[in-house]
Amino acid sequence: MAAYEELVAATIPARRAADLTGVSRATAHSIHHPKPKAPARSVVPVNKLTETESAALLETLNDDRFVDLAPLQIYAHLLDEGTYLCSVSTMYRTLAANRQVKERRRIARHKPRARPELVATGPGQVYSWDLTKLKGPVKGKYYDAYVMLDIYSRYIVGV
Repeated sequence: MAAYEELVAATIPARRAADLTGVSRATAHSIHHPKPKAPARSVVPVNKLTETESAALLETLNDDRFVDLAPLQIYAHLLDEGTYLCSVSTMYRTLAANRQVKERRRIARHKPRARPELVATGPGQVYSWDLTKLKGPVKGKYYDAYVMLDIYSRYIVGV
């Protein structure tokens, strides 16, 4: 890139300098003419919930009658009752802010079971099987290939 800049400084056209140095003209142009970035504005929405409204919403979402329902269902139930607290997305944002966006129902948690591991220390101890469909001589005709394998030696012991 330094060679390109030296050529351009020596009044060689940008196209010719890019061809000589192998630099893409688009890359060179974007480096010398960066796009101005807009300053980040932090605009607070006028309808943002206050802390007390957010706490009341969280209390409603965690109520016993709503504990097994999704926010969309809670929203529908409250509208049926004639109550509007906030939008569904605000419910999700409030739950996410309080780390409650997860499975909300009380469900049983089972301990993970240990999977049995088969270890063969010699041939003929542990076998595995496989079933494969093979194409036949005509369209729509298939053959089933059943294979038994010895895990230790990886030899086919039965077909």
